Amino acid sequence: MNRFVSDPLEPFGIVMGALLVLIGIATLVGTPWASKSGSALLMIGQIIGALSAIGIGAALAWISRA
Repeated sequence: MNRFVSDPLEPFGIVMGALLVLIGIATLVGTPWASKSGSALLMIGQIIGALSAIGIGAALAWISRA
């Protein structure tokens, strides 16, 4: 085991958290709600989902590192 990493799953948690943050940012930048013929409720749900992915990913990476 690596002497610098006390928990062997710490790098996995950090990578998965960063991946969730990138997915959330890509969703916001891609604006999938602009091309669908959905309601305003669908648009708000997609925005909340993308922001939630960013928040959960950042929290996961922070918890894994702490």
